[in-house]
Amino acid sequence: MSRLRISAERGALLASEGNFLIEQHIADAMNAAHWHDHVELNFLLEGEMAYIFNGRQERVEAGRLVLFWAAIPHRTIAVTPDAPLVCIYLPLTDFLGLPIDRNVRQSIMQGRFSADARAHATDAILLPQWVEEWQCGDAARRQLIRDEIKLRIRRFILDIPIGDRPISRQSQASGAGIAVGRAETLADLIHSHYSEPVSLPMLAGLAGMHPSTANKIFRSVLGIPVNEYLTRYRLARAMQQLAETDTPILQIAYDCGFGSSSRFYDIFKRRTGTTPRLFRSSFSREGEVG
Repeated sequence: MSRLRISAERGALLASEGNFLIEQHIADAMNAAHWHDHVELNFLLEGEMAYIFNGRQERVEAGRLVLFWAAIPHRTIAVTPDAPLVCIYLPLTDFLGLPIDRNVRQSIMQGRFSADARAHATDAILLPQWVEEWQCGDAARRQLIRDEIKLRIRRFILDIPIGDRPISRQSQASGAGIAVGRAETLADLIHSHYSEPVSLPMLAGLAGMHPSTANKIFRSVLGIPVNEYLTRYRLARAMQQLAETDTPILQIAYDCGFGSSSRFYDIFKRRTGTTPRLFRSSFSREGEVG
Protein backbone atom coordinates (compact mmCIF):
# COMPACT_ATOMS: atom_id res chain seq x y z
CA MET A 1 0.00 0.00 0.00
CA SER A 2 1.53 3.33 -1.01
CA ARG A 3 1.79 6.21 1.39
CA LEU A 4 -0.88 8.06 -0.60
CA ARG A 5 -3.47 5.31 -0.23
CA ILE A 6 -4.30 4.97 3.43
CA SER A 7 -7.49 3.27 4.52
CA ALA A 8 -10.80 5.05 4.94
CA GLU A 9 -10.83 4.05 8.61
CA ARG A 10 -7.35 5.52 9.12
CA GLY A 11 -8.40 8.74 7.38
CA ALA A 12 -11.48 9.08 9.55
CA LEU A 13 -9.39 8.43 12.66
CA LEU A 14 -6.92 11.16 11.76
CA ALA A 15 -9.77 13.51 10.95
CA SER A 16 -11.43 12.74 14.28
CA GLU A 17 -8.37 14.17 16.01
CA GLY A 18 -9.39 17.63 14.82
CA ASN A 19 -6.84 17.97 12.04
CA PHE A 20 -7.14 19.02 8.43
CA LEU A 21 -6.42 16.06 6.17
CA ILE A 22 -6.45 15.23 2.49
CA GLU A 23 -5.84 11.63 1.44
CA GLN A 24 -6.52 9.12 -1.31
CA HIS A 25 -7.52 5.48 -0.98
CA ILE A 26 -9.40 2.78 -2.85
CA ALA A 27 -13.06 3.25 -1.96
CA ASP A 28 -14.85 0.36 -0.33
CA ALA A 29 -18.11 -0.34 1.44
CA MET A 30 -18.07 0.44 5.16
CA ASN A 31 -19.06 -2.11 7.78
CA ALA A 32 -21.07 0.51 9.68
CA ALA A 33 -21.93 4.20 9.68
CA HIS A 34 -19.31 6.46 11.19
CA TRP A 35 -18.96 10.16 11.97
CA HIS A 36 -16.38 12.81 12.78
CA ASP A 37 -16.61 16.53 13.35
CA HIS A 38 -15.44 17.82 9.97
CA VAL A 39 -16.97 19.01 6.76
CA GLU A 40 -15.98 16.28 4.32
CA LEU A 41 -15.41 16.49 0.57
CA ASN A 42 -15.23 13.34 -1.54
CA PHE A 43 -14.09 13.03 -5.14
CA LEU A 44 -14.19 9.76 -7.06
CA LEU A 45 -11.56 9.56 -9.78
CA GLU A 46 -13.27 6.54 -11.38
CA GLY A 47 -16.49 4.57 -11.02
CA GLU A 48 -19.56 5.18 -8.87
CA MET A 49 -20.51 4.84 -5.23
CA ALA A 50 -23.61 4.94 -3.06
CA TYR A 51 -23.84 6.50 0.41
CA ILE A 52 -26.35 6.35 3.18
CA PHE A 53 -26.17 9.89 4.51
CA ASN A 54 -28.65 11.56 6.83
CA GLY A 55 -30.73 8.41 6.48
CA ARG A 56 -31.03 8.65 2.70
CA GLN A 57 -29.34 6.88 -0.17
CA GLU A 58 -27.22 9.08 -2.45
CA ARG A 59 -25.45 7.96 -5.62
CA VAL A 60 -22.34 9.75 -6.85
CA GLU A 61 -20.38 9.29 -10.06
CA ALA A 62 -16.73 9.96 -10.81
CA GLY A 63 -15.65 13.52 -11.52
CA ARG A 64 -18.19 15.26 -9.28
CA LEU A 65 -17.19 16.77 -5.98
CA VAL A 66 -19.53 16.10 -3.04
CA LEU A 67 -19.69 17.90 0.29
CA PHE A 68 -21.42 17.07 3.58
CA TRP A 69 -21.06 17.56 7.32
CA ALA A 70 -19.57 14.32 8.61
CA ALA A 71 -20.90 14.72 12.17
CA ILE A 72 -24.09 13.18 10.79
CA PRO A 73 -23.80 9.37 10.56
CA HIS A 74 -22.88 8.20 7.06
CA ARG A 75 -21.89 4.97 5.38
CA THR A 76 -20.68 3.87 1.96
CA ILE A 77 -22.84 0.90 0.99
CA ALA A 78 -21.75 0.18 -2.59
CA VAL A 79 -18.82 1.15 -4.77
CA THR A 80 -17.31 0.21 -8.10
CA PRO A 81 -14.33 -2.14 -7.53
CA ASP A 82 -10.89 -0.50 -7.42
CA ALA A 83 -12.31 3.02 -7.55
CA PRO A 84 -9.81 5.65 -6.28
CA LEU A 85 -11.34 8.19 -3.93
CA VAL A 86 -9.92 11.49 -2.66
CA CYS A 87 -11.21 12.59 0.75
CA ILE A 88 -10.75 16.04 2.26
CA TYR A 89 -11.51 16.58 5.95
CA LEU A 90 -11.97 20.28 6.77
CA PRO A 91 -12.21 21.16 10.48
CA LEU A 92 -15.51 22.78 11.39
CA THR A 93 -13.66 25.89 12.60
CA ASP A 94 -12.25 26.41 9.11
CA PHE A 95 -15.64 25.86 7.48
CA LEU A 96 -17.40 28.33 9.76
CA GLY A 97 -14.74 30.91 8.95
CA LEU A 98 -15.46 30.83 5.21
CA PRO A 99 -17.32 33.87 3.82
CA ILE A 100 -20.25 31.91 2.39
CA ASP A 101 -24.00 32.33 2.41
CA ARG A 102 -25.35 31.71 5.91
CA ASN A 103 -28.44 29.85 4.74
CA VAL A 104 -26.42 27.44 2.61
CA ARG A 105 -23.99 26.86 5.47
CA GLN A 106 -26.83 26.11 7.87
CA SER A 107 -28.47 23.75 5.40
CA ILE A 108 -25.19 21.81 5.12
CA MET A 109 -24.91 21.54 8.90
CA GLN A 110 -28.53 20.40 9.08
CA GLY A 111 -27.89 17.46 6.78
CA ARG A 112 -27.77 18.62 3.19
CA PHE A 113 -25.78 16.37 0.85
CA SER A 114 -24.45 18.50 -2.02
CA ALA A 115 -22.87 17.34 -5.26
CA ASP A 116 -21.53 19.25 -8.24
CA ALA A 117 -24.16 19.49 -10.95
CA ARG A 118 -21.48 18.80 -13.55
CA ALA A 119 -17.93 17.50 -13.66
CA HIS A 120 -15.07 19.99 -13.68
CA ALA A 121 -12.11 18.65 -15.64
CA THR A 122 -9.63 20.58 -13.52
CA ASP A 123 -10.72 18.71 -10.34
CA ALA A 124 -9.49 15.38 -11.70
CA ILE A 125 -6.03 16.94 -12.12
CA LEU A 126 -5.92 19.20 -9.09
CA LEU A 127 -7.16 16.89 -6.32
CA PRO A 128 -4.58 14.11 -6.84
CA GLN A 129 -1.95 16.85 -7.04
CA TRP A 130 -3.13 18.20 -3.67
CA VAL A 131 -2.83 14.71 -2.17
CA GLU A 132 0.73 14.29 -3.48
CA GLU A 133 1.87 17.73 -2.36
CA TRP A 134 0.21 17.39 1.04
CA GLN A 135 2.17 14.19 1.65
CA CYS A 136 5.49 15.57 0.46
CA GLY A 137 5.29 19.33 0.92
CA ASP A 138 6.63 21.59 3.63
CA ALA A 139 4.50 23.74 5.96
CA ALA A 140 4.25 26.63 3.49
CA ARG A 141 3.03 24.36 0.68
CA ARG A 142 0.55 22.64 2.99
CA GLN A 143 -0.90 26.00 3.98
CA LEU A 144 -1.22 26.91 0.31
CA ILE A 145 -3.14 23.67 -0.31
CA ARG A 146 -5.53 24.47 2.56
CA ASP A 147 -6.11 27.94 1.12
CA GLU A 148 -6.74 26.53 -2.36
CA ILE A 149 -9.21 24.00 -0.98
CA LYS A 150 -11.11 26.71 0.88
CA LEU A 151 -11.39 28.68 -2.36
CA ARG A 152 -12.63 25.55 -4.16
CA ILE A 153 -15.29 25.08 -1.46
CA ARG A 154 -16.42 28.70 -1.89
CA ARG A 155 -16.78 28.18 -5.64
CA PHE A 156 -18.57 24.88 -5.04
CA ILE A 157 -21.09 26.59 -2.74
CA LEU A 158 -21.63 29.48 -5.18
CA ASP A 159 -22.53 26.91 -7.84
CA ILE A 160 -25.19 25.21 -5.69
CA PRO A 161 -28.52 26.13 -7.30
CA ILE A 162 -30.94 28.15 -5.18
CA GLY A 163 -33.72 25.86 -4.03
CA ASP A 164 -31.58 22.82 -4.79
CA ARG A 165 -33.58 19.65 -5.21
CA PRO A 166 -34.60 17.79 -2.06
CA ILE A 167 -32.71 14.59 -1.42
CA SER A 168 -34.54 11.94 -3.40
CA ARG A 169 -35.25 8.38 -2.47
CA GLN A 170 -34.00 5.49 -4.55
CA SER A 171 -37.00 3.29 -5.30
CA GLN A 172 -35.90 -0.32 -5.77
CA ALA A 173 -37.85 -3.53 -5.79
CA SER A 174 -34.99 -5.71 -4.54
CA GLY A 175 -34.76 -6.93 -0.96
CA ALA A 176 -31.82 -4.62 -0.32
CA GLY A 177 -33.77 -1.71 -1.82
CA ILE A 178 -36.77 -2.44 0.42
CA ALA A 179 -34.49 -2.50 3.48
CA VAL A 180 -32.96 0.83 2.50
CA GLY A 181 -36.43 2.31 2.05
CA ARG A 182 -37.52 1.15 5.50
CA ALA A 183 -34.31 2.47 7.06
CA GLU A 184 -34.96 5.80 5.33
CA THR A 185 -38.45 5.86 6.87
CA LEU A 186 -37.01 5.29 10.34
CA ALA A 187 -34.36 7.96 9.79
CA ASP A 188 -37.04 10.42 8.63
CA LEU A 189 -38.97 9.77 11.83
CA ILE A 190 -35.84 10.37 13.92
CA HIS A 191 -35.20 13.64 12.09
CA SER A 192 -38.80 14.73 12.75
CA HIS A 193 -39.01 13.64 16.40
CA TYR A 194 -35.44 13.83 17.76
CA SER A 195 -36.37 16.72 20.08
CA GLU A 196 -39.04 14.57 21.76
CA PRO A 197 -38.65 11.74 24.32
CA VAL A 198 -38.88 9.08 21.60
CA SER A 199 -38.08 5.38 21.93
CA LEU A 200 -37.46 2.50 19.55
CA PRO A 201 -41.00 1.07 20.10
CA MET A 202 -42.51 4.49 19.34
CA LEU A 203 -40.47 4.96 16.16
CA ALA A 204 -41.13 1.39 15.04
CA GLY A 205 -44.86 1.84 15.66
CA LEU A 206 -44.94 5.01 13.56
CA ALA A 207 -43.13 3.14 10.80
CA GLY A 208 -45.55 0.18 11.01
CA MET A 209 -42.88 -2.29 12.12
CA HIS A 210 -42.14 -4.48 15.11
CA PRO A 211 -39.31 -2.91 17.20
CA SER A 212 -36.93 -5.85 16.76
CA THR A 213 -37.60 -5.90 13.01
CA ALA A 214 -37.06 -2.14 12.78
CA ASN A 215 -33.75 -2.34 14.62
CA LYS A 216 -32.58 -5.32 12.55
CA ILE A 217 -33.37 -3.55 9.27
CA PHE A 218 -31.74 -0.33 10.46
CA ARG A 219 -28.61 -2.21 11.52
CA SER A 220 -28.46 -4.00 8.18
CA VAL A 221 -28.42 -0.67 6.31
CA LEU A 222 -26.41 1.64 8.58
CA GLY A 223 -24.57 -0.85 10.73
CA ILE A 224 -25.68 0.76 14.00
CA PRO A 225 -28.83 0.46 16.15
CA VAL A 226 -31.68 2.94 15.95
CA ASN A 227 -30.93 4.34 19.41
CA GLU A 228 -27.27 4.94 18.53
CA TYR A 229 -28.30 6.84 15.40
CA LEU A 230 -30.80 8.86 17.44
CA THR A 231 -28.14 9.84 19.98
CA ARG A 232 -25.63 10.76 17.31
CA TYR A 233 -28.19 12.76 15.34
CA ARG A 234 -29.14 14.69 18.48
CA LEU A 235 -25.47 15.44 19.06
CA ALA A 236 -25.01 16.64 15.48
CA ARG A 237 -27.94 19.02 15.80
CA ALA A 238 -26.68 20.24 19.18
CA MET A 239 -23.23 20.87 17.73
CA GLN A 240 -24.80 22.86 14.92
CA GLN A 241 -26.66 25.07 17.39
CA LEU A 242 -23.59 25.51 19.59
CA ALA A 243 -21.49 26.59 16.61
CA GLU A 244 -24.10 28.68 14.81
CA THR A 245 -26.27 30.29 17.49
CA ASP A 246 -26.14 31.98 20.90
CA THR A 247 -28.97 29.83 22.25
CA PRO A 248 -28.35 28.96 25.94
CA ILE A 249 -26.82 25.52 26.40
CA LEU A 250 -29.67 24.39 28.66
CA GLN A 251 -32.17 25.27 25.93
CA ILE A 252 -30.12 23.40 23.34
CA ALA A 253 -30.12 20.34 25.61
CA TYR A 254 -33.93 20.35 25.71
CA ASP A 255 -34.36 21.35 22.05
CA CYS A 256 -32.24 18.38 20.98
CA GLY A 257 -34.05 15.83 23.12
CA PHE A 258 -31.53 15.21 25.91
CA GLY A 259 -34.02 15.96 28.68
CA SER A 260 -31.57 17.60 31.10
CA SER A 261 -28.35 19.59 31.04
CA SER A 262 -26.51 16.93 33.08
CA ARG A 263 -27.40 14.19 30.59
CA PHE A 264 -26.43 16.46 27.70
CA TYR A 265 -23.05 17.33 29.25
CA ASP A 266 -22.34 13.68 30.06
CA ILE A 267 -23.12 12.36 26.57
CA PHE A 268 -21.42 15.29 24.84
CA LYS A 269 -18.21 14.89 26.86
CA ARG A 270 -18.08 11.11 26.39
CA ARG A 271 -18.71 11.32 22.64
CA THR A 272 -16.61 14.39 21.74
CA GLY A 273 -13.97 14.59 24.45
CA THR A 274 -14.93 18.15 25.35
CA THR A 275 -17.82 20.01 26.97
CA PRO A 276 -20.56 21.91 25.14
CA ARG A 277 -19.23 25.19 26.57
CA LEU A 278 -15.64 24.57 25.42
CA PHE A 279 -16.89 23.35 22.05
CA ARG A 280 -18.81 26.60 21.58
CA SER A 281 -15.93 28.79 22.75
CA SER A 282 -13.62 27.28 20.11
CA PHE A 283 -15.59 28.92 17.29
CA SER A 284 -15.80 32.45 15.99
CA ARG A 285 -18.82 33.35 13.91
CA GLU A 286 -16.94 35.96 11.92
CA GLY A 287 -16.92 36.13 8.16
CA GLU A 288 -20.64 35.47 7.68
CA VAL A 289 -22.29 36.42 4.43
CA GLY A 290 -26.02 37.00 4.01
